[in-house]
Amino acid sequence: MKLRLAVVAAVACTAASACEGGPRIPQVGDAAPEYAARTLEGRPVSLARLRGSVVLLNVWATWCHPCREELPDLQRLHRAHAARGLRVVGVSVDEPGEAAAVRDFAREYGVTYAIWLDPAQDVSSTFATVGVPTTVLVGKDGTLLWRHVGPVRADDPELQRLLADALAAE
Repeated sequence: MKLRLAVVAAVACTAASACEGGPRIPQVGDAAPEYAARTLEGRPVSLARLRGSVVLLNVWATWCHPCREELPDLQRLHRAHAARGLRVVGVSVDEPGEAAAVRDFAREYGVTYAIWLDPAQDVSSTFATVGVPTTVLVGKDGTLLWRHVGPVRADDPELQRLLADALAAE
């Protein structure tokens, strides 16, 4: 019984990041953590290079059915707001060597926003994601504005309000 309680406490402590020295889960209002990946073409990219733009960073995988459901909404957000400075970035956490499959998948679903590859799933530890899809909104100044687990909906009132505010910010 004591061992089970110790395990539960350790898991809860890690999940809440309340333990001294444990990883800290980035919270809304925090500076977005440093994060870098590669494009489908193999070029290095990073959140730091997008500073000054509003970034909707979506963690997904080709095998994830809810991820497929949200692709049209992410594409709609991209089309509606790219001219005003929104950068939608889909971070694929598919296995190493799957770049061609990811590229084909994006083409099949009509994705025209940026796709980054992260087969090591560094994004998951960096943003403390618990599954896919997970999406974060980062302001022009690098502040984490929103975290969402599950499919994104383009008509989500909270997301629409946050996007409007973030895109209007100086």
